[in-house]
Amino acid sequence: MESRAPETAAAELPPEVLATLVEIGEEVNSSLDLDEVLRKAAALVRRLIPYEIFAVLLLDEATQDLFFRFAIGYSREVVETWRIPVGKGITGTAALEGQPVLVGDVRSDPRYLSAVESVRSEIAVPLLLKGRVIGVLDIQSRELNSFTQEQQQVLALVASRLAGAIENAQLYESARRQAETLRVLNEVGREASSILDVDELLRRAADLIKRVIDYQMASILVYDARGKRFTHAVDVRYGRSEQSKLEIGPTEGIVGATVDSGRSIRVPDVSLDPRYICCNPETRSELAVPMMHKGSVVGVIDLESPVKNYFTEEHVQTLSILAGSLAVAIENACLYQQVLREETEQAEELQAARRMQGALLPEVPTEDFGLEIAARYEPARELGGDMYDFLRYGPQQLAVAIGDVTGKGSAAALFGATAVGMLRSLAPQKLSPADMLRQLNTLLGERRVEGRFATLCFMTWQKGRQRLRIANAGHWQPLLWKDGRCEKIPVEGLPLGIEDVATYEERGYSLESGDVLVLYSDGITERTNPAGEFYGTQRLRLLVAANHRLSAEALATMIFEEAERFAAGAPAVDDGTLVVLKVR
Repeated sequence: MESRAPETAAAELPPEVLATLVEIGEEVNSSLDLDEVLRKAAALVRRLIPYEIFAVLLLDEATQDLFFRFAIGYSREVVETWRIPVGKGITGTAALEGQPVLVGDVRSDPRYLSAVESVRSEIAVPLLLKGRVIGVLDIQSRELNSFTQEQQQVLALVASRLAGAIENAQLYESARRQAETLRVLNEVGREASSILDVDELLRRAADLIKRVIDYQMASILVYDARGKRFTHAVDVRYGRSEQSKLEIGPTEGIVGATVDSGRSIRVPDVSLDPRYICCNPETRSELAVPMMHKGSVVGVIDLESPVKNYFTEEHVQTLSILAGSLAVAIENACLYQQVLREETEQAEELQAARRMQGALLPEVPTEDFGLEIAARYEPARELGGDMYDFLRYGPQQLAVAIGDVTGKGSAAALFGATAVGMLRSLAPQKLSPADMLRQLNTLLGERRVEGRFATLCFMTWQKGRQRLRIANAGHWQPLLWKDGRCEKIPVEGLPLGIEDVATYEERGYSLESGDVLVLYSDGITERTNPAGEFYGTQRLRLLVAANHRLSAEALATMIFEEAERFAAGAPAVDDGTLVVLKVR
């Protein structure tokens, strides 16, 4: 059946229909929530074409199947379990040919797939975006010959407008899911800094994965390549469990195939895969993703569903990101436990393996502390030991820390993460800057690592009194713009972790609106140009003095840009860290 272009068809439609089509275009493009878009589309289509059954099916490009994304009039089982191959049924034909399909009596059409027994007529229109089929818009009626050629044209026009809205909403949904995935990834990193028991870590990982993939059954297994065996496993089941995956050999089943290949395996229908070993009778589809560390498999995340074709390529990508982070955490935990058992000199190797266990750099506080706050961290090519943190002492009081650890690489990062962890553990005591540094020094002294120490500048700010108190353990002296001058704050002290006992001086300042405090690391002042000259504190001081009227954000950006301009293309050899505070 020949179909005219939507533009040609639209020109021949009554004005009231065209007005409704315009309204449909406006409504479906007014939201990025796909469910809302489809609900609006269903309601507006009903104003133009009476129907009893409505569905939007989207195309899974990997499997070339259509699945229900929105439906009215279908049973829950059909919506949740049916996958229609392209070319099958009325909807599959529309997707294959890229043309509308109008059937006056589905009983006489051998292509019809009976999802609702009482249906008699159907229109299926492809959703086309830039010539590419992304799904099908389908309406059905219980009356014979219920739909006309004109209604088919109208539905094609609706589909042309709906396709773009669906694509936009899907992109938005994808971005939102990616943001949630990154947030969960951050949580995995934070958990790794505090959980060094492998079984506990696996249980927590299972909970985190559930937040981004709604699985029904899961197994997370740790693999020992030397012993060629699984050493730890956690099984999460929302149905009956016949057998733990730990009892299956590492060369058997989908999990074994994943270990052997080091690649993700997605099985849409386990009944068709000879590798599948039945542990859960309700399983219909499975996804296994390897956890890779330094090119080797250290474990497998295995998800199962009672629904065929449940897992998508997006699930594969999401789980692969989480698997990479979790692999580092698991490897770190295993190495840590090995060190504890053997009590050997492998501390440096353990520290290198635990680089992902450092606490993530914090976000700038959003509460009103009477300050504009900006923070920047730009790592050099190697991992480093720079750190900064914000500690809430109360609704009116904020503590700020910035520091650096000797050396570079993962060992320095681990030592810095340890210091930050101790700092946070002391935060509830709301210590003064001098007392905080003194206690941190004591704690690090109890856990001294040869050749490692840290510098740290610590300050507290009281909003109501606009009072700053600051102490310094060997870090670069902060710059303070106040009373028309930009000067170093003359606070000094011994770096943390060198001596068992140390005391620190503390200075106090009453600040006013417009005063600026700049805390920085040597990655800024020791940035060198091709001639080997340092950027230096003097240039930084003059820059702050000349631009103190800028916002904290703008000033922080300018400092990094100026240091980069000074370097004239010479690579950074150390991490650059900066915290700018400006009194409101």
